[in-house]
Amino acid sequence: MAKIQSIRGMPDVLPDASAMRLWVEDRLKAVLARYGYAHVRMPLVEATALFARGVGDGTDIVEKEMYTFEDRSGESLTLRPEGTAGCVRLCEEHGLLYNQTQRLWYQGPMFRYERPQKGRYRQFEQLGVECFGFPGPAIDAELLGLCADFWRELGVQEALTLELNTLGSPESRAAYRDALLAYLRPLADQLDEDSQRRLERNPLRILDSKVPETQALLADAPDLAACLDEASRAHFDALRRYLDALAIPYVVNPRIVRGLDYYTHTVFEWTTTALGAQGTVCGGGRYDGLVERLGGRPTPGIGFAMGLERLTLLVEAHGAAPAEAAPLDVYVLALDETHSAEALALGQRLRQALPALTVQVHCSGGKAKARFKKADASGARYALILGETEVAEGTVAVKPLREGDAAQTTWTLPALIDHWREGLPSPSGTDVATRR
Repeated sequence: MAKIQSIRGMPDVLPDASAMRLWVEDRLKAVLARYGYAHVRMPLVEATALFARGVGDGTDIVEKEMYTFEDRSGESLTLRPEGTAGCVRLCEEHGLLYNQTQRLWYQGPMFRYERPQKGRYRQFEQLGVECFGFPGPAIDAELLGLCADFWRELGVQEALTLELNTLGSPESRAAYRDALLAYLRPLADQLDEDSQRRLERNPLRILDSKVPETQALLADAPDLAACLDEASRAHFDALRRYLDALAIPYVVNPRIVRGLDYYTHTVFEWTTTALGAQGTVCGGGRYDGLVERLGGRPTPGIGFAMGLERLTLLVEAHGAAPAEAAPLDVYVLALDETHSAEALALGQRLRQALPALTVQVHCSGGKAKARFKKADASGARYALILGETEVAEGTVAVKPLREGDAAQTTWTLPALIDHWREGLPSPSGTDVATRR
């Protein structure tokens, strides 16, 4: 019978890679805690209408990439392709936005059907941050400062560049859309296939095309900055002053539009040249109309998301190397199956009494010689051994595994626990009679 394998684009994460990911996540969470951001969790599955209305039915995500299905009641459901719409739904449903400001973050898997490649998968892990109720540019700058602190914490700040743009108000964006359409329609037959499809439904996304021939056509396209109203210019100018005050370098890139319909005013990407074609590590922007679009009261919002797979690849290539995991402290073994239950109980007592101690118990059977081989191969500093004599006398034998010819000694468990509470020195050189 053929073996069942993982679904294409939905990779497993093995122990070594998982350890690296946890190291990255712990540092991101530490920075979020310093900024006072609160954690929320949304379900993996939402009503399809949430993304059609929130993300935009003319976007690539909704048109081509969502995993959508009908449940047994006939309701259309979708595996979440991004987190912002779900976070808005959560806040509205539970009354978190009524006369309040919120600084929130979440983490978890997202799902998009696209061509898998290194650092880009169909199931991928994102960490997202969303802020609600802040109309001014100070929160935009705070989020970019938060990102900069992430990169410093991970040691990748030199590998990332902040690219910044503004889409202006909805009115400014609409005016630019009209100007861009007027320019591109006569050139429609020269655009690539994707850009032709986007022309009427989402023309701003054409600016983000990676096709060289389309980019050449855009060289003389209208300038979005010419369509900005005074309030939009003032917001963007103030944000740039804040970034200068925070000593956060940036590049203004008028081609950044982001792929989702809900963005207004500030949009940004943190990019790198270290990961080949997958150059965007983190991206986001302001979405002041999204809450209203999803049925709530007008509420300003801004956020960003980062793919943890791609960020981990960058850390592996350019970041501060995580410290190696501490070796196992103790490997507990019974000399035969007769006293396996006592060995399990001993391991549990050690973990409860000494929470900092790392303890494994032998659970794979075998003769005494094989058990000692397992203990040595575990990398543990000590083997704790239970045989007939130890069980009868209420003691445990302690064998140092990393100290050459250090002698095996015998202890009562209370004495050993008291000794190890002071650290984990070598428990050798004292007669058992003094350890009871």
